[in-house]
Amino acid sequence: MEVNKILSSDLLDILFDERNKDYGAYELRRQYEKRLGMALLITAIAGLIIVVGSVLAKNINSGKKKANVIVEDVSLQKIQQEEQQKVEPPPPPPPKQEPPKIEITKFTPPKIVEDQEVKKEDEVKEQEDLKDANIGKIDQEGIKSDVVNPPKVEEATQVVQAPVEDDQIFTKVEIEAGFPGGDGAWKKFLERNLNGQVPSDNGAPEGTYRVLVQFVVDKEGNVSDVKPLTSYGYGMEEEAVKAIKKGPKWTPAEQNGRKVKAYRTQPIVFQVTSE
Repeated sequence: MEVNKILSSDLLDILFDERNKDYGAYELRRQYEKRLGMALLITAIAGLIIVVGSVLAKNINSGKKKANVIVEDVSLQKIQQEEQQKVEPPPPPPPKQEPPKIEITKFTPPKIVEDQEVKKEDEVKEQEDLKDANIGKIDQEGIKSDVVNPPKVEEATQVVQAPVEDDQIFTKVEIEAGFPGGDGAWKKFLERNLNGQVPSDNGAPEGTYRVLVQFVVDKEGNVSDVKPLTSYGYGMEEEAVKAIKKGPKWTPAEQNGRKVKAYRTQPIVFQVTSE
């Protein structure tokens, strides 16, 4: 390098004097400060984005509500519904009335015997007495009639029972329907299948909501007619109904030694609170 150029040249030019500057090393060193500044700027911007995002997320989550779900014991609670019409047993048959006695005249066939051997009731009646009389084997006082007494009919002693309705749904039974494994297993099943965040996700205000769901367990143990008895909204009733419908078969209820349909009522409590 010429002497007059040394004073105006930087260290990089002196190092690469009379060397191949097109190889790449020279250009990398020449652009080093620029590249370093760009890298630092990008890093600073990325760090700022992360910090701002964390602050915003924290502010958003601070206003978010959380929900909890509590499963109460299933029960046969009083159900608000119309009373089913009771089937009254048919009335017993009226007592048989004794028909009036008809006057009967005993007919004694003629027979030749000694007078002292003839009894009074065996005396032969005069033909005039037998003309309009009802002839029989005995003498009987009563009304004069041409109708012969009908045979006596024995009164019925069988007890008439009311018909049994196979499709009747009971609200009270002797043995209640049960979930396989008992009430504890039923509560665990519902807790696994219920999404407690549903009310908070749907904007429910803070508070405690006791949802009631009624369903029927039939004679085969199938769960049907699942419907809510409350109407809080925010998806709580729908979530409770959906969870109950997922369940397996139950043990049917029993009444008078036979399996019957029965109502069940399940309370589920949703609690919505702020974090």
